[in-house]
Amino acid sequence: MYTFHSHVRYSEIAEDGRLSLPSIINYFQDCSTFQSEALGMGVEALQQSHHAWLMNSWQVVLARRPLLGEEIVVGTWAYDFKGCYGYRNFLIQDGAGAALAYANSIWVYYDTHAKRPSRCTEDVVSVYPMEPGYPMEHAPRKITLPETLTPLSPFLVQPSDIDTNHHVNNCCYIRMASDILTAYCTACQIPPLSCRQMRAEYRSSAALGDTVFPSAAHTGTPEGTDITTVVLAAENQSIYCIVEFS
Repeated sequence: MYTFHSHVRYSEIAEDGRLSLPSIINYFQDCSTFQSEALGMGVEALQQSHHAWLMNSWQVVLARRPLLGEEIVVGTWAYDFKGCYGYRNFLIQDGAGAALAYANSIWVYYDTHAKRPSRCTEDVVSVYPMEPGYPMEHAPRKITLPETLTPLSPFLVQPSDIDTNHHVNNCCYIRMASDILTAYCTACQIPPLSCRQMRAEYRSSAALGDTVFPSAAHTGTPEGTDITTVVLAAENQSIYCIVEFS
């Protein structure tokens, strides 16, 4: 497992003084980037080969969000490659080694010249040390949409949302959805969710100047779990990303 140590910064916490969900995603994303850079497969190397790793889906489980100033260890490792897909786990632990958050993620190896997914060849796969997958119950990659969604106010993609692939960074969708979740629950008088799991499914990429048309729905499960689903879409209803909070 590739790891790095950090302390929770004030700029990374939510209103409750704990590490925010978007900050957790950023820690995960930074950790995988650090590993790829260390292995010679970082941003510049990918650009030179006209490839990129694009996020396909997240499943993040939150055991406990750490507090301001708390020492954390962030780790990641690849556990499988199939076709154009790469499978990667993430883990945040406290100073005593207890798991605070863990995640499964699926990535697509993408040819930026041909503008289509590209098979993970042996020269790509062999770079990453593989370990067994984290012992967690995997949710489906695809998220089922609720039958009825409430349209919410559209907004523009901002320059700060754009990454080196020239489209909205995968974490920015989570931040957008988290903000929408708060506004939606307030407007619908739904008690604030104590989020224990977040799933995200990415379907297409938004770029600078695009308008995002969000919608949301609050549902439940037979087991009594509250679920709020946020959909981020284009004006023609083509979906950029679906984020499910439970």
